[in-house]
This record gives sequence, structure tokens and C-alpha cells, in this order.
Amino acid sequence: MSTRFLSRRALMAAAAASVLVSATALAAEKKYDAGASDTEIRIGNTYPYSGPASSYGIMGATEAAYFKMVNEQGGINGRKVKFISYDDAYSPPKAVEQTRKLVENDEVLAIFNTFGSPANSAIQRYLNAKKVPQLFLATGASKFNDPKNFPWTMGFQPNTRDEAHVYVDFIKKERPNAKVAILYQNDDFGKDYLEGVKEALGADYKKYVVAEVAYDISEPTVDSQLLRMQASGADTVLSFSTPKFTAQSIRKMAALNWKPLHIVATASASAAMVMRPAGLENSQGVITSSYMMSPDDPGWNDNADMKAWRAFMEKYMPGADMGNSGHMYGYVVSQAMHKVLEAAGDNLTRENIMKQASNLKNVHIKGFLPGITLNTAPGDHAPVKQMQMVRFKGEGWERFGDVLGAASKPAH
Repeated sequence: MSTRFLSRRALMAAAAASVLVSATALAAEKKYDAGASDTEIRIGNTYPYSGPASSYGIMGATEAAYFKMVNEQGGINGRKVKFISYDDAYSPPKAVEQTRKLVENDEVLAIFNTFGSPANSAIQRYLNAKKVPQLFLATGASKFNDPKNFPWTMGFQPNTRDEAHVYVDFIKKERPNAKVAILYQNDDFGKDYLEGVKEALGADYKKYVVAEVAYDISEPTVDSQLLRMQASGADTVLSFSTPKFTAQSIRKMAALNWKPLHIVATASASAAMVMRPAGLENSQGVITSSYMMSPDDPGWNDNADMKAWRAFMEKYMPGADMGNSGHMYGYVVSQAMHKVLEAAGDNLTRENIMKQASNLKNVHIKGFLPGITLNTAPGDHAPVKQMQMVRFKGEGWERFGDVLGAASKPAH
């Protein structure tokens, strides 16, 4: 074989090797948008640390503690998480102002778990126009599962309409002749539940519902609403209210010696924020649904997930009320964000963050009830679609029935 031919083969081999090296380098190339670098990932949200819904602020505080733990354990793919959370006082205009600050001044990669339907409604168009992920919202409003019109928005917990359907099915089965009174918050939060009941009952709505009473979150009490509901002759109450007003309702029912079947929204499924302030003796038998383990349920004491949560709380939130389910919520939703950022690897672009969030398949979260996992698709932005009925007994929640699946359909 000639030297010339060998030289040509050597050149060709060298060229092939060069292409291979270039392709490998390209594949390994790191990609960043604002809020990400070789050393840091910045995410943020707003929460009501003051104002009428300030009892929920502990969820945001738990998220901060979770990412502190993550950073102490080495971060995510070698990067530390800078979590920035501002107070919006449960005011939509304030949420808009603070969210703009997060995006334009702090340059966060994504907005994570902003609290409440009013705040998320106020910032949704802005974030979608900016193509900034609005992930794992702290609201169950069904309208946030609308990937066609708002591809950068994704909820988290079971949506409120699905939850309302579960309660209606329970009432129909257990009390086919029920006379139902509905208490609801006069905003997106309460109205979405109300629409869910109307959908579930359809033509039978007037057959079952004898009173439909609204309250504004600025009102000091719901005592007058409870009197109207009792006067309606209702023997079943659906309370689509936030913790302060749910606790008031339970106390007022006891004062009136009125003992209807009482079903409350998951937003008020907290022994610390609702049942204890209302009086444990007054709260017995209250029903709701859940997708998370209750810290008050002694049945979880030997469970590995509950042990991990308690260890986290003892180290990173010493002295906090272990009976407050808001701490469990902050812990589980932070894991969801952690898993998305981890799956994104070195491609920390906003587009890839949404891609990862939109392709969750049977993802286990520590603290979820057995059988419940995260599942999403590009056309389905409702990660949690399952729940189980629970009843308040003693000092905590007792599960009953099967894990129920909900067909969370996109809003459009």
C-alpha cells in the first residue's frame, strides 16, 4: 500500500475524529437563560406573609427551608438554588409589582408556587408574554390547566372543580336526600368550587342546594352567613372558604348547636390553622379530601416518607408546629420543583424547564399518599389528579374509602 494512500486514510480518520469530538462537545454544551449559571439557579415567588391570608405564609417559609437543605447537600447538579420570596399581602396589584421585580431585577429562571388564584390570575398574562415558567401554582383553580392559551403556566394540586365533583359524588351516595348549603369566598377561589358543584349536580342543582351564600375576604366574620344557612333548613354544608373563615364556621355551628354534615375545602384541611382554633371538640366529623400524608395521622409514624419530613422539620424549621399541614405542602411542592430542575441537567433554559415539567411520568414525591404520583403531558398541565376522602377524628385526619382519580381536563 502506498504512503500516499496511507496519508489519505490518516487524514480521513483525523477528520472523523475531529467531527466526533466537535459533536461530543456540542452535546455537552451548557445552555443558560437568565437566572442560571454554572454555580446558581434563581427561582422566586410571592406569598401572603401579611394581610388576610397570612396564615399561608408558613408554606413559603417551608420552601425557603427546603432549598436551604438542598444547598447544604450540594445543590442541584452542583448548582446552589437562590430562592427569593416576596410578600404580596394577598393583593393582586402587589403580586404583579413583586413578580415584575423578580423577573426584571432579580432575573429569576422561573416563578415557582406563587400563592392564590387572585395573584396568579394577575401575573399569568405577563409571565406567558415573557415566556417565564409559572410553575406549580399554589391554587387549585381549574383555569390554570390551559396549556393551549397559557403554555408557560402549570398548577399543582387537584383542581377545585374536580374536588367539588368528589364531594358531590359523596353526598349523592351517602345522603341522596341532602339539603345542601354552600358557603363560598367571593373570588376566583370560591367561585371555581361553586362552578364545580353546579357541573356535578347539573339539572339536580336546585333539588339539592337550598342556600348559596358568599362572603368577601375583607369581612371580619361569616356569622351572618351561617345564620342564613341554618335558616335554610340545610343538613349538609359545603365550606369553600379559607382557614380563618372555616374555623369561624365550625365554631359558629357549635354555638348554634347546628350539626350538619360539614365538608370543607382542602385549603382548610389543617389541624393547626383550622381545627384547633375552632375547638377540637367542635371539629369532630368534619370531612375533606387530601393527596398528602397528614402529620396528625399516627398511622404514618413509621413511614419512611414521614420520618424524612420530620427530620427535615427538626433540622431546618426547629420549633415549628408539626401539626400544621402547610409545612407538608411546602415540602412536597418544593420536591416537584427540585425534580424538574434536576431533570433539566445543564440545559437550564426556560423552554427546557417547561419541557421537563410537562413530561412528568409517575413521579414519586415524599409525603404523597400511597398510589398518588405526579403526571403531566404537553397538553395536560395538572400534575396531581388523585385524592382520598378524610374525616377529622380526635386530633387528626383519618382516611376512608379508595384513592379517587380525577379526569383533569384542560380548561379549553
